[in-house]
Formats: sequence, structure tokens, C-alpha cells
Amino acid sequence: MKKSLVAVALLGAFAGVAQAQTAVQIYGNVDAGVTKRTDSTLAIGKRAANTLGFKGTEDLGSGLTALFQLEIRYEPDTGTLENNVRPLFQGQSRVGLSGDFGMVRLGRGLTPYQEVIGSFEPWHGLPTPLGFYTDISVAGFNSAPLDAGSVGTNGLSTGGNSNRISNAVFYNSPVVSGFQVNASWATKEAISGGAAVYGMGAGAASYASGAQASANPFSVAATYNNGPAAAMLGYERNAVESKVWSAAGSISATPELKLMATYSHQNQDHTNTVAPITRSWLVGATYGIGPGKVLAGYGQKHIEDTAKTKQLSLGYEYSLSKRTYLYVDASKKKDVVSFTRVNSVMMFSPTTPTYTYYDLGINHSF
Repeated sequence: MKKSLVAVALLGAFAGVAQAQTAVQIYGNVDAGVTKRTDSTLAIGKRAANTLGFKGTEDLGSGLTALFQLEIRYEPDTGTLENNVRPLFQGQSRVGLSGDFGMVRLGRGLTPYQEVIGSFEPWHGLPTPLGFYTDISVAGFNSAPLDAGSVGTNGLSTGGNSNRISNAVFYNSPVVSGFQVNASWATKEAISGGAAVYGMGAGAASYASGAQASANPFSVAATYNNGPAAAMLGYERNAVESKVWSAAGSISATPELKLMATYSHQNQDHTNTVAPITRSWLVGATYGIGPGKVLAGYGQKHIEDTAKTKQLSLGYEYSLSKRTYLYVDASKKKDVVSFTRVNSVMMFSPTTPTYTYYDLGINHSF
């Protein structure tokens, strides 16, 4: 009897050690609200991407850790997968190792450039059109232009991914005195879209269904975070050889006030002979008032030989708890460049509309 009790105790001890060495977490958020654009009806929508994720680590000993992360993106109003054309694990699906050398992962995820630059605009890199991330922060750059849904037969986005890559290797260096370097490289097989024409003018390139990219996409970002100041330099080339570089910085002037600025330059000369250069910049601020926070920003994007796109956005977040907040935003975007197809080639349209956006909603994380 005593031997049996000892055996049970030993098994329990070993189980406790195994459990302590392995950790798995379920996480995510639900964001829903009402949205309105001047040329659209009132709709149930979102401000942030809605996620359901699973991540875990296992201590392998000698300072080595195995890790994985899977993340689903979904629509809050219907419960369907995000945009219905994206993969199940649209957010990311990566597995790797970390240690004194840093972290190496393989799979799908945000490029290092895209992952970093969203920190330098007031809406914290959220994909909402009221923020600046997906258009002005990155000068409209698309990290995966030939993925399913990214480009339709008219050359315009059809709801696909624009800031993540698949079939890639990701590396994050250790942080040394606030400095870190992150990089990624993807194979040419990262193309999953159907037949499409990409680009404008005589340089527009045709890609058949299943065609390989013309180059291996890669991305690199260097960051500095120390005390109240932060900065980044980033560069990326995508599968059709469009290139973008950005410089950004932020400073917490007071415990309540954070100021930030970004400049970006995109070159699409490999597929666009009409207007290959796009420049953009923005300035923004967040200001904490008790449990609330005010967001404000102004930015411009200039595709050469077109009118400048100008955006002014204001927002407010009110925290009900550490995991739940209410939000309201308003944004005006002037001279939004639109496109038309002439003789099977995308060209700029003289139409330069003005849009006003509003949203009101709630965000809960778990």
C-alpha cells in the first residue's frame, strides 16, 4: 500500500513538471459596432480585426524553447471567416524555436515591416479605414499582391490579404540596449491567387493562375525602444518587386501625451509605368484622460501626377476595464484616387471623391 502511494505521488510530481514546462493559451478579441460612410448605409461592422488564437511554448532545456501560434480572423456580424476569401488561419500559423540567438519561425504571418510600422500611428495599427495604417502609413503597399483575393481581374483589391506572407521564414534578433532587428524571406510558391493583371500602364504584368512570383519576397525592420522614445526603419520587397521603405518615431512627451510621425516611400516601377512612386506621411497623438484616451492624426499620400489624398481622423476610447473599451471615431478623407481600366490596363481616373467615416462600438479581449 505504501509503495502504491509513493508511485502515485511520483507520477503526480512528474505530471506537474511536464505541465509546468508546457503552456498553451487561448486568446482573442471581439469587436463590433455601427459604421457609416457618406456613400453607404448604416451597417454593423468593426474597428479592429476579430481574432481567435491558440499559442503555446515548451521548455526544451538548455535555454531552448519550442513555440507555435495559430490565429483565426472572423467577421463579428456573421461569424464567418474574414472576407470569406482568406485562409482559416489568416492571422498567422507559425512554429519555431527561441533561445539566446533570438527567435526563428516558419509559416505565415505579418511581415516584420508591417508588424512594426503599425505602432507609429494613433489607431495602433488597427485595419479600420478611420486609422492610417493600411493606406497612409505604408503608402498603400501590398505585401502579398498575388495571394487569393488580393487582386481581381480588374487589378483592384477584392478583400484579400495585404500585410501577411505565407511559406516564409521569420527571424527576430535578441533585444540589445533597446535595439532589435527582425527579418523574413518567402519562397516564390507564396502565390495562391487566380489569373490577374497587376499594375498599370505598359509595365502591367499578367499572372496566370498558379504562376510563381517574379522574386522572393523579403522584409526587414530595425527598431529602437528605450524609455519614452521609440523609432523604426523598415524596407520590404513583395512578390511583384514593388518596394517600400519607411522611417517612424514616437515619444511620450508626458505620461498622458504620446506623439508620433511616419514617412513612407513606395516604388512600383516593375509593374507600373504610369505613376510608380507614392509618398506618404502622417503625424499623430494620443492623450490619456482618466480611463479614456483621445486619438488624433493627420496624413497625406501622394501618388505622382495625381491629387494628394488627405486624411484627418479623431477618436476616443473609454476603458470599462483592462479588457473592454468603448470607442467612437470620425474621419474625413479627401481626394481619394480611383482607377479605371483602359484597353485591359489599369489607369488613373480623374474622379477624386471625398469620404467621411464614422464608427461607434465596443471591443472586448480575452
